[in-house]
Formats: sequence, structure tokens, C-alpha cells
Amino acid sequence: MEAIVQSAFGEVAALLVMSAVIGLLGILLRQPLIVSFIAVGLIAGPSALDVVHSDEQISLLSELGIAVLLFLVGIKLDVKLIRSLGAVALLTGFGQVAFTSIFGYLIGLALGLGHVTSLYVAVALTFSSTIIIVKLLSDKREIDSLHGQIALGFLIVQDLVVVLAMIVLSAIGIGAAAEDADGHGGGSVLTVLALGLAMVALVVLFVRYMANPLTERLARAPELLVIFAIAMAAMFAAIGDFVGLGKEVGGLLAGVALASTPYRETIAARLAPLRDFLLLFFFIALGSALDLSLLGAHVIGAFVFSLFVLVGNPLIVLAIMGAMGYRKRTGFLAGLTVAQISEFSLIFVAMGVSLGHVQGDALGLVTMVGLVTIAASTYMITYSHQLYAIIEPLLGIFERKNTPREPSEAGAHRDGGYTVIVFGLGRFGTAIGMRLKKRGIRVLGVDFNPLALRRWRELGIETEFGDATDPEFVAELPLSRAEWIVSTVPIHPTGLSHEDTRTTLIQLTRTSGFRGRIAVASHHSRDTEELVAAGADMVLEPFQDAADRAVDLLCGAPEEERTEIPSIETEGKQAS
Repeated sequence: MEAIVQSAFGEVAALLVMSAVIGLLGILLRQPLIVSFIAVGLIAGPSALDVVHSDEQISLLSELGIAVLLFLVGIKLDVKLIRSLGAVALLTGFGQVAFTSIFGYLIGLALGLGHVTSLYVAVALTFSSTIIIVKLLSDKREIDSLHGQIALGFLIVQDLVVVLAMIVLSAIGIGAAAEDADGHGGGSVLTVLALGLAMVALVVLFVRYMANPLTERLARAPELLVIFAIAMAAMFAAIGDFVGLGKEVGGLLAGVALASTPYRETIAARLAPLRDFLLLFFFIALGSALDLSLLGAHVIGAFVFSLFVLVGNPLIVLAIMGAMGYRKRTGFLAGLTVAQISEFSLIFVAMGVSLGHVQGDALGLVTMVGLVTIAASTYMITYSHQLYAIIEPLLGIFERKNTPREPSEAGAHRDGGYTVIVFGLGRFGTAIGMRLKKRGIRVLGVDFNPLALRRWRELGIETEFGDATDPEFVAELPLSRAEWIVSTVPIHPTGLSHEDTRTTLIQLTRTSGFRGRIAVASHHSRDTEELVAAGADMVLEPFQDAADRAVDLLCGAPEEERTEIPSIETEGKQAS
């Protein structure tokens, strides 16, 4: 092993193998790769295997990774989502940032940290990982839910705060750079700020006159477009470092320069794997720089700060959303998404260390908090519905007597008289609802995606906002006179290995007194037996049914010989 890692290439190869193995173990434990990569750095560092020696090479890849990361933040900085969500995104975002900063600073002082260190740690605790949260919500198919959209809104607010914090941090470091004999700015704070404004002006001119035509020409060769994007990120990062603003701000401005182009999504999608690969070296460098023997002194501080992030951040989001008229369930699910710190927290403190504002042990403290909160919040978000069921009796103080924000999104139709209630208003659910309406059957559509509800109301079908896995919501639905419940909700686990949304909905409707028949959609015939055993009266297989009808049409079969598709109007055949 020692012979292999004597060269820089062999060392990187060994680190990649370790990353793959430990990353696989992390996936089996349902942990984000950030945790696994920091663990690789700790194991490969001087406190364990002592594999990392090519500090310059790994540092170079690390800095390039940070530049690409900030580039992707800039290129996807979409303030339209904040505007569309309005006050809830701004109030929850800035409210959480202010709460965490103020109380985090006070906790730092109480733990004996200095004023500057406490301030750095407090600001670092305000950032949540957009990458991790989007991944977890997407896996649970909740990214389009109300709490998912609200979470995205205040995550974007946090991204804006990240940008401002790094710009302020760079400005604070300008004075130190001016006094440095090797300072790049060479002059004064005013000189550096003037050069920074010149960079911003350059970005504005580029966006106005060159961005669209240039990217349109480059898009004819997608590989060249990707190389150009990387070149932009590296060039602006180098310029930002040269004028004293820092690589991070430079990389961010490069992303903003391409954010208005129609190819920004393509660029972001193609650069995401490269970002993950390069950030691997940032986390390895971070982990390898930590001395495990010194981390013991920060155990108490890390525990206190981690508890503050895991409990305090969700509570402030829950309180703000409750005061604005959202249900406690929505506030709780949205609040869980900020129960962790992010990769930006580590980058922010690392900038402070490089500027000499804080010592390296502050970075070790924040890293420990990151490991604890990211690992714990991953399980909290994954099992959010089960966690809510346990804590729900304690959350009454966070909900007003009426919740005007959510009924205004829904139709709040409680008069009953619906023949069919459709859960899941996607393409298949919409097709079913429209055809039932054409036959004069009264339908109620249920979904937790406000946009889907709005589309259904535009089609003239009544709707109700809610989650199919919420026992309180299901119990309040007008089930007594309904003849059919149809579920077309996406298939995803609710947290237990043997249970998914479909079987949960069957159980909740039956326990709520529904005596009619239940039809559920399935994309796999192997699920039929399990769904019937759970209580489904009919299993709809949209792909198979559509294929059968398509074959009938292609073969020109007479109407009476065509495959019979079960009708919800009739008894319907029991799935077998």
C-alpha cells in the first residue's frame, strides 16, 4: 500500500477507491455522500492511515470544486420562485437566518468562544444543504408538495444570504490583503472595491450583449459548451482571487453571467457530476486536516450546537408558518428541511481560517456539527411522516384555529355528494377525472401540489388540498357517500420497508369509515397480489391497459372483440 501511494497519482487512486467503498457503506446507511467523503478524509488523514501527502494537488482540485459549486449556485439562482411564494419564503428564510444567527452567537459566547469565532459559527449554522434536501424530497416525491415548494423558497433565500455573507467576508479580508506584502490588490480597499465593481459591470455587459448568441453558437457542440462553462468558472474565480474578492465570489459571478441563457439547465446538469467529483477533494482535504486527538475538546460544543440546529431551526420555521396560517403538519415537514448545516457552512468557515479571522479548531467544531446534523436530519426527513405522528400532540400551539393559507389553495369542499374521490392529480389521475366528469359523475380531486389543484379547478373539477398519508386530513374528507376511491399517487415508501403510499391510503380510508370500493394504480403486475391483500378492490395498470387498447386498434379488432377495460361506473372486476 505504501509503495502505491508514494506518487500523487497513486495517492489519488487510493483516495478514490476509499471514497467508493465508504460511499457505498454510506448509501446502505441512507447517508448523503458529504458524510462519507468527510469520513474518507478523517480515515486517510494523519490521525488514521496517513495517506494524504499531495496537499498542493488536492488543494488545487478542492479550490476548483468550490469554484464550480459557486458557479452552479449562480447559474441556478432563481428569484422568481421567491416571488411566486411571496411572504412565506421571505419570512421563513430571513426569520430562520436571523434566529439562528442571534441565538447561535449567544450560545457561542456562553461556550467560551470569542466574539469573532462565535459570529462565524453562528452564521455558518444558518445555511442548509440545498443539494441534500432536494435529493431527499425528490426521492420521497414531495418536491412538488406545498411544504416542498416552501422549503425550496426559503432555501433560495439562504443561498442569497450565503452570497451576501461571502461578499461581506471578502470585503472584510480586503483590508488584510492590502497590508500583506504579497497582496494582489496592491492598493487600498477602495481600489479592490472598484475592481470588484468592474467585474460586476463586465458581467452585466456580457449578459446584455454576448451571453445568448455565444452560448447558442457553442451549444452546437455540447462538449465545447461544457468546457466553456468550466473555463468561465475558473477564469472568474482567478480574477476574483486576483482583485481580492476571493475565488468564491468570482465563481458565483461567472454563474450569474450565464443564468439568463436558455442553456443554463443543460450546463448545470452536465456540470453536476464534475462538481460532485471535485468537491470530493474538498471534503477529503477538510477531513484530513482535522486532528482527531484535538476534536475531543469540542465534543460538548458540537453537541450543543447540533441540538440547537436539529431542534431550534425547525421550531422557528414551524412558528413562523403557523403564525402565517399554515397547518402544523405543513410547517413541521417544511421545518425539518433546515435541521442541518451545509457544505457552504464549511466553506464559509474555511474562508475565515484562510483570512486569519478564526483558528482551525473552529473549522473542526463546525465540521463535527455538520457530520451530526446532516446524518441525523437525513433520517428525520426520510421518516418525517412517522416522526410527525409521534410529535403531533405537542404541536398544537403552532397552529391557529383556522389555517387560511391552505384552504385558500384548496377548494375546501366539505358538502359531500361525490361519487368518486381521486388521489393524485397527475396525467393519469387527470385523464380519469375528465372522463368521469364527461359521464356526469361528480368527482373530487385530492393532491398536495398547489399547481395540480389549480389545473383541475381550471378544468372545472372540485379539488381539496391535502396529503394522502395524513390521517387527520383523510378522516375529514367526505367519504360517507362516495362509491369509489381512486389512487394514482406516485409509488414511494412512506418509511417502512413493507408499506407504501397506496397501502397507507387504503388503511386510512378504511379506518375513517369508508365502505365503498378502492382502485389503485400500479406499474408492476407483481404488486397486484399485495395490493389486493391490503384491501384494494381493483388494481389499474395504465401501461398494460393502454398497450392492450393500442394492440386492439393496430390489429383492427371489431369493437365487440376489443379488450375490455374495467369501468369504474360498473362493479369492476376484482384484481387477481
